[in-house]
Amino acid sequence: MVAIYDPDDPLGRVVGTAPRDRMRAENLPHAATAVLVRRSTGELYVHRRADTKDIWPGRHDCAAGGVLQAGEVPDEAAARELAEELGIDGAVLEPLGQRWYVGDDTTYFAYAYVTTWDGPVRFTDGEVAEGWWEKPAELYARIEDPSWPFVPDTRELLGMPRTRAVLLGEPC
Repeated sequence: MVAIYDPDDPLGRVVGTAPRDRMRAENLPHAATAVLVRRSTGELYVHRRADTKDIWPGRHDCAAGGVLQAGEVPDEAAARELAEELGIDGAVLEPLGQRWYVGDDTTYFAYAYVTTWDGPVRFTDGEVAEGWWEKPAELYARIEDPSWPFVPDTRELLGMPRTRAVLLGEPC
C-alpha cells in the first residue's frame, strides 16, 4: 500500500492509503524520494531507466528514488531506494528540501536528498538499464534541451536554486 497525501497541504500530510496500481491509474497524490548521487570530485551519477518502469520508461534520470509505502519514513525510504536501484548502502543523505511535484503523469510530495559516494554502483533490482558519471555543468547543458528524454520531475528538481547551488557551487 502507498501513503496518499493531501495535495493542499504544503508540508505533506498523509490522509490515507491506496494500492500502487490505483495510485498510478488515478494519479493520486503520494510521496516519493529523490537522491542525487555525486562523487567527491563533483560528478553526478546519471542513468537510463529500464524500459519496464511504470512511469517514464527508458528516459534518463540522475535521481535514485521512489514511492513511499504506507507508514514508511522518508529518510528510510530514500536509503532503501538508493540500495535497491544503485546498490549503494550506508551513504550519508543530506536533505535538499521538500516540495510538491504536479504533473500529468504523477503528483507527489518530494523528499529530495544529495549524497557523496565514491564506491561502486550496481543495478540490483532491474530498474536501471545503464549509468555513468557526468560533470554537473554538462548535465545542466543537456537538460536545457526539452527534447532530451529526461524525466520531468528531476528536471524540475535540478532547476531549484538550492539544488543548483549544491551541485554547481552557485550562491543560493
